[in-house]
Amino acid sequence: MQPLIPRQSAHEHGIQRVDNDARLSEELASVVGGARRRAVRDGDRQIDTAHLLHSLLESDPEARSVFGEGPQIARLLGYLVQRSIGYGLRWQNGVEDSGAVPVVTETAGFSPLAAGCMEYACERAAGRGGPARGTDLLAAIVADPQARAVEVLERAGIDPREVFARLDGRSGLTGECGEAAL
Repeated sequence: MQPLIPRQSAHEHGIQRVDNDARLSEELASVVGGARRRAVRDGDRQIDTAHLLHSLLESDPEARSVFGEGPQIARLLGYLVQRSIGYGLRWQNGVEDSGAVPVVTETAGFSPLAAGCMEYACERAAGRGGPARGTDLLAAIVADPQARAVEVLERAGIDPREVFARLDGRSGLTGECGEAAL
């Protein structure tokens, strides 16, 4: 029996693999793979921060625990699901880019902002001497107020600065994938 929706590969969409990046933990590589599949399924040309956030919440218990239990996480997941079924339609023809993050060419298939956040997550992890984990990527994502994921968080009633402070363990924030912004 033929599927009603033709299968599309990530390669057809120009979304390359970075799963074999030694700077990523096994769990984070899985998160990136999930975000890639979500982008392809949604018909998006690039993985954006909302794809990454959705995949983090689904696949990474440590990152999900930052948000706690209860109605806030349910509301957030609801917005992310809506994003894939229509909420994000206004994003389909645009590229997620705050204009302040330099384009990182070796992470083809990512929006410029998502690519910068992947780099920031790796730099953050290198500071502690390990591979990047989901919480490193989450910190990078919530640091940029122009990120699509931040828009979703705010619509769900979650302050991204509070999330960053929980992740960072201090009240001083750095933003925009490593630059002062918030």
